[in-house]
Amino acid sequence: MQHFYTVKAKHWKTWLTILVAALFTAIFIWVETESSFSVFSTQDKPAALSKGNENDPNIALTFNISWGNEKLEPILEQLSEHKVKATFFVNGEWAERHPELVDKIKENEHELGMMGYRYKSYVKQDIEQVRKDLLYAREIFRKLGYPDTTLLRTPSGHFNAEVLKLAESLGFTVVQWNVNPNDWENPGEQKIIDHVMNKTSKGDIILLHASDSVKQTPQALTSILPGLKSKGFDYVTISELISRAEAKSEMIE
Repeated sequence: MQHFYTVKAKHWKTWLTILVAALFTAIFIWVETESSFSVFSTQDKPAALSKGNENDPNIALTFNISWGNEKLEPILEQLSEHKVKATFFVNGEWAERHPELVDKIKENEHELGMMGYRYKSYVKQDIEQVRKDLLYAREIFRKLGYPDTTLLRTPSGHFNAEVLKLAESLGFTVVQWNVNPNDWENPGEQKIIDHVMNKTSKGDIILLHASDSVKQTPQALTSILPGLKSKGFDYVTISELISRAEAKSEMIE
């Protein structure tokens, strides 16, 4: 027993160092997960916009659409009723199937962004396949009458530095989010409302969906849209958020 305690005493500094290092690593991972690192892209480090100016009351409401044609119109009705402008990200395949709905988004004076052509993770594809997808999507939007669609949200939000570098070289601005109630999982109308109302702060980008998978989002908007206004937030499009001098973005190392 004496020998056991002698060995422990000799190595306590080593164990303490390991413990501190492990604790630091855990904290670092948590911060990386929970925080938005907010600087613009540089020539050497591409970035995805994830938040606007945190000192500005502007917020951006965004919707992803990848399939279905039933939920968009009730969502547009809610936005119109509350005089809110949003940014819609749609993939080229959906736009090709529903050009009348793409037109309706623009007719309601909302902003249009894309999610490539096929809704398939870019990090699971060869980079040349990603290039072809982006170029084909651009051509589809051009044929539909929207050649200036340069805002890009990658399918499922998946990207890496290589994908970001490619997107920027093609003239796209990659847009993420930092408030996500996972409404596509239909967790409950009140849970969607509570998450957005409690988590939203100045400069935030909110992610919601307008695909047919969402069952509770249109009704949740009846509380969210006026609720965020009552807290002093102003709704703007992503382009308006970007135009702010201090707009920020998430750095990808």
